[in-house]
Amino acid sequence: MQSVSFGVRNLGKFAAAGFMLFAAGCQSSDTAGVLNLGGGSAQAEQKKVGIEELRAFCPRVQLRDGTAYYDSYTKDGKDKDGNADPTKIVYQASIGDMTRSCTYGAGTMTVNVAVAGRVVPGPAAKDGSVNLPIRIAVMRGDEVLYSQLHQYPVSITALGGASQFVFNDPNVTFPTPPDTKFVVYAGFDQGPEKKPKQTN
Repeated sequence: MQSVSFGVRNLGKFAAAGFMLFAAGCQSSDTAGVLNLGGGSAQAEQKKVGIEELRAFCPRVQLRDGTAYYDSYTKDGKDKDGNADPTKIVYQASIGDMTRSCTYGAGTMTVNVAVAGRVVPGPAAKDGSVNLPIRIAVMRGDEVLYSQLHQYPVSITALGGASQFVFNDPNVTFPTPPDTKFVVYAGFDQGPEKKPKQTN
């Protein structure tokens, strides 16, 4: 099996030491196969380099519009028209950084996706644990290669400050695509959109 890992900016600001160890542990230094120092025909060497380059591809994790932030309200925090009462916010969560590592197997690809962010208690917060709805998805055009909604628990204190969190899904596994035209998404899942009421 072959793995490749890429980091992103400013991850240290989240004080996620364990997460950084995970990213560092996924580094690959296997370059001998790419160099092909053993010789061979120019055509075979060129083909081998192409395969290695393809297998070295690890797509960056992206955020869809509107998924970097999430506001949680009490049950009566919004009226029937969807207007929110800011005094009834339980917490506000945001995603500040992401990273990933990729592993290739026999006909499959696995992406270990990690997300770092923070949770700020709101006026209606209570001491305890809240669940952050984080979805990881892999798309190739309109085709869904992987999609999983996670309810990630984070402890908050009503009168405390922001809580930092680091979430990761190590099992984003799907059949290896034939090309690099696929995208990994991570973000908060706002739930299904409410359809407007029809009037007669």
